[in-house]
Amino acid sequence: MSTFKKLASDTALYGVSTILGRLLSYLLVPIQTYAFARPKDLSSNVEFYSYIALLLVVYTFGLETAFFRFAARKPEILTKTFSETLSLVLLISGVITAALLYLAPEISVWLNYPGQTTFIRWSALIVAIDAITAIPFARLRVENKARQFVKVRMLNIAIVIVLNVFFLVICPDVMRGKYLTALKPFINYVYDPAIGPGYIFLANLLGNSFYFVLLRKAFRGFRFQFNWPDVKVLYIYAYPIMLTGLANVVNSLTDRLFLRHYLPEGFYTGANGMALTSEDALGIYGNCFKLSVFMALATQSFRFAADPFFFSRAEDKNSPELLAQVTKWFTIVCVVIWVGVSLNVDIIGAAMLSPAYRQGLNIVPLLLLGNLFLGVYQNIGLWYKLTDKTKFGTLFTLIGAAITIVGNILLIPVMGYMGCVVVFLTSSFVMLVLCYVLGEKYYPVPYDIRSAAGYILAAGLLIWVCWQFPIANLWIAVPVHLALFGLFMVAMLVVERKTVQPMVARFRKRK
Repeated sequence: MSTFKKLASDTALYGVSTILGRLLSYLLVPIQTYAFARPKDLSSNVEFYSYIALLLVVYTFGLETAFFRFAARKPEILTKTFSETLSLVLLISGVITAALLYLAPEISVWLNYPGQTTFIRWSALIVAIDAITAIPFARLRVENKARQFVKVRMLNIAIVIVLNVFFLVICPDVMRGKYLTALKPFINYVYDPAIGPGYIFLANLLGNSFYFVLLRKAFRGFRFQFNWPDVKVLYIYAYPIMLTGLANVVNSLTDRLFLRHYLPEGFYTGANGMALTSEDALGIYGNCFKLSVFMALATQSFRFAADPFFFSRAEDKNSPELLAQVTKWFTIVCVVIWVGVSLNVDIIGAAMLSPAYRQGLNIVPLLLLGNLFLGVYQNIGLWYKLTDKTKFGTLFTLIGAAITIVGNILLIPVMGYMGCVVVFLTSSFVMLVLCYVLGEKYYPVPYDIRSAAGYILAAGLLIWVCWQFPIANLWIAVPVHLALFGLFMVAMLVVERKTVQPMVARFRKRK
């Protein structure tokens, strides 16, 4: 139980920065969608940030996981491993970033976003900073400095939010003479309305630049060194992880990269009856997709704690049973998030999105389910990392990526962005099944499949019934949906009473 409590404690700490940070970042969604009321204005942001996520996997090259693996095996040479890992990331980042900065004009034309060369260059620098600082962040996790990790993340998020508010709200308002007119000369000097949504990239770039100040202690002892025999070991271990991550990101982001190009013009109409462009559809889909990332928060929070936790206990004979128990409760938490968000997506959408973006809210429950499958897949996928059989992770995600690419090409012209959702859901489920089947062969874990399937089916039935009988009046819908959510929670507690009751008893005794 003590090891389980340690994992739960670390997950909670990392979850504070991840969940609270993302929730604070979600405050930017209404700011951005109201600042740019036409969805097409944010289409390039949706697409460029998809490429940023894709490039980040290439830049880091799976070396974050490699650092965990070798630092856990030989903690006495942690500084040496850190230097070698970061040196390799710096080399990769420097070469690719230089190429992107030079080729930015041609890339903007190729992506059919002429005139956005500067945005592409800012995006390249954002990726470089994220990649370079990923290894110091990993070092904090290996050294169990979760509080420092959380502090740095939260400060960065606060800076990015303040800069977004400054560029997207305060500067335009001052220029229009709404308030603080004495600052107009200064605003005219630092603000150019023509940049528009590009200020989202600039705020991100400036905020991330502060990482080098905030993480200066985590860089201690670093020396650029490139000892090929040692680097080769890191490379051999990390390369399959990179391919796995790359395929995984392709699987997750192909919809946003393909939608604008494969969606027929005039496929959707707006509330005013006017046809929407493919850029409008991408802006709607991309911002509604953000509401489904609530599920990814739980997954990411858990992964931050789980990777170093299970790597350090790889030889423990009780690890399979612990992983099974952890996976069960991880699934339960994900199901609770799925039900809670899906039943209340109407009020969440009203609070987070300007009216022009809300017509895509019907995709959120299915996207949440896809993220649930993906989270469980990543959870049980620890087996191929612990057994050094990372080639299987590459295989699973390559299959998922193939399904995603082919499926989006076939379904987007017919189903629009709902086709993207169906493909994402299918791909995530196929990867989960393949990972489980092969995992039971190479690293048997006594997962409670019946429990997980039961919760998912019950939650899916409740969500489906509620969506079949929509309640237009939010004053009625909100209490009804909250009551149903409460009943679902009570039912889960009753089912898990054998586990919950001892926990409650220990809490009362301690209190």
